[in-house]
Amino acid sequence: MKAIVQDRYGSPDVLTFSDVDEPVPAANEVLVRVRASSVNAYDWHLMRGDPALARLASPAVFGLRAPKRRIRGRDVAGIVEAVGANVTQWKPGDEVYCDVGDANGAFAEYVCAPENLVATKPANLTFEQAAAVPIAANTALIGLRDVANVQIGQRLLINGATGGVGTYAVQLGKAFGAHVTAVCRTRNVELVRSLGADHVVDYTHEDFAKTRQRYDIVLDLVGNRSLTTLRSVATPEAAVVLSGGGTSKGGSLVGPMGLFLWAKLSARFVPQRLLEITVAPSGESLAELRELIEAGRVTPAIDRQYSLSEVPDAIRYVENEHARAKVVISV
Repeated sequence: MKAIVQDRYGSPDVLTFSDVDEPVPAANEVLVRVRASSVNAYDWHLMRGDPALARLASPAVFGLRAPKRRIRGRDVAGIVEAVGANVTQWKPGDEVYCDVGDANGAFAEYVCAPENLVATKPANLTFEQAAAVPIAANTALIGLRDVANVQIGQRLLINGATGGVGTYAVQLGKAFGAHVTAVCRTRNVELVRSLGADHVVDYTHEDFAKTRQRYDIVLDLVGNRSLTTLRSVATPEAAVVLSGGGTSKGGSLVGPMGLFLWAKLSARFVPQRLLEITVAPSGESLAELRELIEAGRVTPAIDRQYSLSEVPDAIRYVENEHARAKVVISV
C-alpha cells in the first residue's frame, strides 16, 4: 500500500510517499480502508521532533532521532475492511471514523485501530468532512465540557477561534449555552460569525487584552500570549484553559510547553483556575460528537483538501499558520 513515511526528524521534506506492507489487525483491532484523513498541529510537532523536550517527556512516541512509528497521521474516516478475532462491534463494510492515537498511521491507504476508538461515521458527512472531526472536535469537547465545565450564560473567549480546534470550540460553546467571543484575523471574521460567534475581535485592529470585558472562561488555542495577559481578561473565578500548539519556528526547546509549565507553577498563587487540556482518543466522545453533528449543531469547517501524495505540502501549509479551519487529505 501507499503511505507517508518518515525516518528522521525535519521539515516536510523528510516525508516520503512510499510503498509499505499493509497492516494486519490484532485480535482487538479493525483494519480500515482509509478514505480521508486530516492534518493537525500534532503531526508537524511529531514530524519535527519539536519541542525537543517532548523527545524526553514522551519516549513512547518521540525517539531521539525519529518518531517511534514511521507512518504519520491520526485522524481517519473510512470503511472497515477486516476485523480481528475478538472484535464484536464492527464488521467489514461499516463506515467509521476515529483517532488512532499515538499508533499513528492514518496517512496511508489502510490503518489498524483498536475497536474501542472507532465510532460510526456521521451519516450527513462526507468522508473528508468526517476525517476533519476526531482530534480537533474531541479536544474542543473535552476542553469546554470536562476541563472548563462551561455553563449556560457564561462568557467564553476563544483565542485562535479559526484553527482546527477553534472552529469546533465556537460551535460547542454555543451548543452548551455560552456567550462566545472569537479572536481571529480579518479574513476569518465572517467564518467565525457563520459558526455562531456572538462577538468577534479582529486582532489586527483590536487587542482583546485592552478591552474592559472580562470572561468566565478563557480558552487559548494559540500560545502566543503570556499567562499574565490571559489572566488579565479573566474574572477572579474564571477558568483559563491552555491548549496552544504554537506555530513552527524551525525548532524549539520547550515550545508551548513553557506556557503550560508556567501555569502549573503559578496555579496555587492566583485566583483563577489555570488548566491544561489533556485529550485521549475516545470512541465514546466521537459517538457524542456524531449526535451533535447529525442534529446540525456542529459542522466541520474545511479550508483545503490535498491528496495523499501531497501530505508534505498540506503539513507545510498548516505549520506556517496559513490554514484556517481544517485541512483534509483525500485518499
